[in-house]
Amino acid sequence: MIKKILIANRGEIAVRVMRTAREMGITSVAVYSDQDRDAYHVRFADEAYCLGGMTSAESYLNTDAILDVIDRSGAQAVHPGYGFYSENADFARALIDKGIVWIGPPPEAIEAMGDKISAREVAQIANVSMVPGTKDPINNVDEIIAFGSTHGYPIAIKAAYGGGGRGMRVVFAANEAQEAFDAATREAIAYFGRPEAYLEKYLIKPRHVEVQVFGDSHGNYVHLGTRDCSVQRRHQKLIEEAPSPFLTEETRQEMGLQAIAVARACNYTNAGTIEMLYVPPLEGQESMFYFLEMNTRLQVEHCVSEEITRRDFVAEQIRVACGDPLSFSQEDISIAGHSIECRVNAENTHTGFTPSPGKISRMEIAQGIGIRFDGGYESGDEISQYYDNLIGKLIVWAPTRDEAISRLDRAIGETTIEGVHHTLDAQLAMIRQDDFAQGTHHTRWVEDDLDANLWESTAKDLLASGYESGTEEVEVPVEVNGKRFNVKMFLPESRPSQPQKKARTKKTLGTSSSGTNSGAVTAPMQGTIITVSATIGDTVTKGSTLCVLEAMKMENQIKAPSDGTIKDILVTAGDLVGAGDTLVIFE
Repeated sequence: MIKKILIANRGEIAVRVMRTAREMGITSVAVYSDQDRDAYHVRFADEAYCLGGMTSAESYLNTDAILDVIDRSGAQAVHPGYGFYSENADFARALIDKGIVWIGPPPEAIEAMGDKISAREVAQIANVSMVPGTKDPINNVDEIIAFGSTHGYPIAIKAAYGGGGRGMRVVFAANEAQEAFDAATREAIAYFGRPEAYLEKYLIKPRHVEVQVFGDSHGNYVHLGTRDCSVQRRHQKLIEEAPSPFLTEETRQEMGLQAIAVARACNYTNAGTIEMLYVPPLEGQESMFYFLEMNTRLQVEHCVSEEITRRDFVAEQIRVACGDPLSFSQEDISIAGHSIECRVNAENTHTGFTPSPGKISRMEIAQGIGIRFDGGYESGDEISQYYDNLIGKLIVWAPTRDEAISRLDRAIGETTIEGVHHTLDAQLAMIRQDDFAQGTHHTRWVEDDLDANLWESTAKDLLASGYESGTEEVEVPVEVNGKRFNVKMFLPESRPSQPQKKARTKKTLGTSSSGTNSGAVTAPMQGTIITVSATIGDTVTKGSTLCVLEAMKMENQIKAPSDGTIKDILVTAGDLVGAGDTLVIFE
């Protein structure tokens, strides 16, 4: 067994791997950027080494720097977590050539399944059902329009080397194709370093169902049940649960068999996930499911599958990477109870789930039976604009789904995060909806069916941003007519700035149009200007894209708040801007 593991990642997944390593008696080595010098994963690790730089490209995606740390630390193995280098075959080969244990699948399997186009070819060999799509990368917008003419709209443009909703755009009409193609390829380059994209028919109101698989180098394969990840915004998951509810046992078994068939077809080893789209029975039609893609890594939502199988997936990853056979067979796997997870993201749900970097002034997590929190931050930590906005994952387990929903409701209510906006209050509103309870929600449910007013009036999130800095929070017990209350008071150095409430219409997620009465369009958050599409003197209509702001690895379109003429543009591509900075001025 190896004695020292380097975790080539940051945040909650780095801490997650370190916890298992500690239980197995393995020394953990953290790496960090200059920005992350005081980060939680650095404090948690047994050893930590600086990679230098601020951005991901300068640090966590710097192969030479990581290889140097391996030499300096004496690490014998590398766990990539998810994101960054987790699905990079070249990085895996560099480690293997160096004699380092790669805790992941073979580079050949990463290449076969990491490229979504070749993954479809593998799925064809495995004889699994697939969503209609292109076999080769697309080169221009004409191919998108031609595909739409043949298969109908909407169409999904997807980064061939992408994942997690990055490098993906949905086209609902031909006149949207160019902007969507440009955005998808630009994001693919920024996040994965490759621009290739392909097309897929975008199914209306499907369920997103995953199957967890494991394989070893001895030819053994197992699946560990299903997960439902249908609660999404911007094609990124907000709430996940296991097992996927309201599937027939026959469908679950068939999904598991097809998932193993795909893994066998590419000689896969270690942990992987087969993603599928499930179309429930409608108007007397039979239900259907389609292979979507394979993620050749541990998934963010692996925790819910661990809870229902009572297996430590990271420990199994380490054992398999060391050449051991799987410690369990398919017959050993039994599903017990139900688990639900909320991804707690630093996002402002009142402005369309836009990123909310900043300092966490206070974080207290719920406790009690059946509650787990996999976090990457503590009170006082800074959430940077340079990295992903995942604060942590709040996970519950209970004997039944109804009990799990009730337990998650309680856990969210007992959790406090202040200093940054976060998603928990929106997620609380979501799990209280009848659609969620009955399992009739789908991948477009949040964006198409829910009204943002459901979480507009939540007080906990407003506490994080509605008061000026320099305030002191005081809890004073108050008794009225013999009944005792705990009341929170804020004692500011100056008068508190109360948020102004007004009726809102539903926003388009992932877009922003911060306009003021002065005719200025301002940045809704700190970030980097990626493109500027307007020029001085242009006449623009309400909703036109003026520029694109990247923050926390997400692109946000800054749109015109009304019709008007561009008087001045104060930014260019590459500029760093702060929240509230003026970007464009209207006549």
